[in-house]
Amino acid sequence: MLLAINANNTNTTMAIWDGADRKGSWRIATDAQRTADEYVVWLDHLLGIDGLRRGDIDGTAIASVVPEANFNLVTLCQRYCNSEPLLVGEAGVAFGARALVDRPEEVGADRICNSVAAHDRYPGPVVVVDFGTSTNFDVIDAEGNFRGGIIAPGPNLSLRALALATAKLPSVPIARTEKVIGTSTVACMQSGVFWGYVGLIDGLIARVRREFGQPMTVVATGGLAPLFIEATEGIDKIDADLTLWGLRLIYRLNRNK
Repeated sequence: MLLAINANNTNTTMAIWDGADRKGSWRIATDAQRTADEYVVWLDHLLGIDGLRRGDIDGTAIASVVPEANFNLVTLCQRYCNSEPLLVGEAGVAFGARALVDRPEEVGADRICNSVAAHDRYPGPVVVVDFGTSTNFDVIDAEGNFRGGIIAPGPNLSLRALALATAKLPSVPIARTEKVIGTSTVACMQSGVFWGYVGLIDGLIARVRREFGQPMTVVATGGLAPLFIEATEGIDKIDADLTLWGLRLIYRLNRNK
């Protein structure tokens, strides 16, 4: 079985793949100070709840955009899973397509995984909208190549910035409001961020489709995707496992070389 680890700025997701069958997945707050010993206690507990055993893991793969967290994640794989992990983005790790951008080495591991998974699961050109700390729009052509995209601040980041940069605005959670016109400070803030992001998402998707000049499937992934999927017009599908599926495919490609 494969332990796939996707470390993003806010959360780290771990999943167990048995071939193409995802046996379980779990999410923990990303913390560069969390040790391998702490990770394994958390992981063993959750594996046990799902009836899985760490001893059955025979491969590991990591996609990380938090370099400071890599040492402890790699140590987790080496010490507790008896596996040398494949680290997406390292020299020599193939992903079966090209990054056709100005500086391919700057493309994040999560965007590489999204590109590989989107090409595998959806025909033709694809736009992946990944809702995380930032909201990423990844453009993948019909051959599976990463063609660039957009990076915008994520909704939660925008709410935190409002609270930090203003004297009287409180810290509030992201939520969909029934009305656009808020009648309280909290409702005004939530409306501004939620419906503002709906406008951002639909507007950017429309511009990407016009600029690319071909029909495109738009797929949403990431923690906040379920909140926005029903409110937007431009998103066609939601795929919660997209990044981890791409990580699994990259692992299989490189281990079978």
